[in-house]
Amino acid sequence: MFERIVRGIPLWLFREYIEQIGAEGKDDGWLHGEGWRARLTQIEDFEIGSLRVGQVRLEFEGEADSVAGAMAALEPKLMRGGG
Repeated sequence: MFERIVRGIPLWLFREYIEQIGAEGKDDGWLHGEGWRARLTQIEDFEIGSLRVGQVRLEFEGEADSVAGAMAALEPKLMRGGG
């Protein structure tokens, strides 16, 4: 299993990103792609002083090549400019 914490992307948008790379939501709480599945969980905000940023836990499971391909497709969507 691969796990990553992502900050600054709302859960609803992250779910759209996962669906855009080929996943479908199922009743088991996972988003299923071909050879892989992912689960998104909203976790407590990251805080530094008075600054609070939302966080989402991403869990990926599946065949190694399929997970690597899904992550490669997802990475450009996770690059977010700010300032």
